[in-house]
Amino acid sequence: MGNRLSRIITGTGDAGETGLADGSRCRKSSPRIEALGELDELNSIIGLARAAIDDTEAGEVLLQIQHDLFDLGAELCQPEKRLIGGDYPDALTRQAEALNARLPPLREFILPGGSEALARLHLARSVSRRAERALVRLADTETVNGHTLAYLNRLSDLLFILGRHLAQELGLREELWQPARSRTRS
Repeated sequence: MGNRLSRIITGTGDAGETGLADGSRCRKSSPRIEALGELDELNSIIGLARAAIDDTEAGEVLLQIQHDLFDLGAELCQPEKRLIGGDYPDALTRQAEALNARLPPLREFILPGGSEALARLHLARSVSRRAERALVRLADTETVNGHTLAYLNRLSDLLFILGRHLAQELGLREELWQPARSRTRS
């Protein structure tokens, strides 16, 4: 691989446009660039979560997700290309099901938190949903690979399950939501 990123400051985006990998240019306010920005933020937050996690299995899953998110971004930077296949969301489903099989049944919603690592995973989960919404907005105006949409839909579920897995591994109690009718106010 050559020096693809040898020049970082180009000045070509100073007027509110940016270049895509296929050579085309678009406004930085476009739904495509919005979706790319959400993927970038999600990848950064997953990196932040990974930095707080000592669990080897969870860390490896997050590392693979980070690579996948770059693949998704590469696809979005090349509007006519399809890089993401059905194996991407299928792999997330298999991982989620395998992790979930080891967890006790969930009877109520879980409050985000428990530890810094868990809070970071919950933040990643919510940003994943925001990235998915941005991709859906793009799909409202342009053709988007259905496998890419499915990947982001499954990713938020996997991040939630990964948080539960990590809580179990760390021996942390999950703080369950108590509806207003069942809790007392001080």
